[in-house]
Amino acid sequence: MSLCPCGSSLEYANCCEPFHKGEIAPTAEKLMRSRYSAFEKGEIDYLEQTLTPESRVDYDSAQTKAWAEQAIWKKLEIGKTEAGQENDDTGVVEFRAYFKMDGRHQVHHEISRFTKQDGRWFYVDGEVNPKQEQRIVTNKVGRNDPCTCGSGKKYKKCCGA
Repeated sequence: MSLCPCGSSLEYANCCEPFHKGEIAPTAEKLMRSRYSAFEKGEIDYLEQTLTPESRVDYDSAQTKAWAEQAIWKKLEIGKTEAGQENDDTGVVEFRAYFKMDGRHQVHHEISRFTKQDGRWFYVDGEVNPKQEQRIVTNKVGRNDPCTCGSGKKYKKCCGA
């Protein structure tokens, strides 16, 4: 038997394959993992079935299949998750999918949104290559430090007065 592509360290038959064959994924993260495995295993119909009905309108099965077959899938890393447990109705999963395409190593970084409808999890959409929160670092000027305006005076006697 082979290990599941999703990185769970379980055998495929005991991990994502049951979902590909019709079992319901109990959490948003397990649905995310099973969707990654579906790309690697060529389970293109599963990818469509796990989209919300609204998302299926723009889904192109042939294009998805061609893209998935061109990629050499390397690994999946799950980042942070929000909600998405068995008792939740929505969930968010951040992930990075590593693959090689056209001889180049690539990373697909996404924050995905999921919803549960009639007891079944669905992929809604995702923010690809999300921007990291910017941290503004400023040096705090002490009252006895030289003033930042360049006057040569102490800050407390100049702009800090």
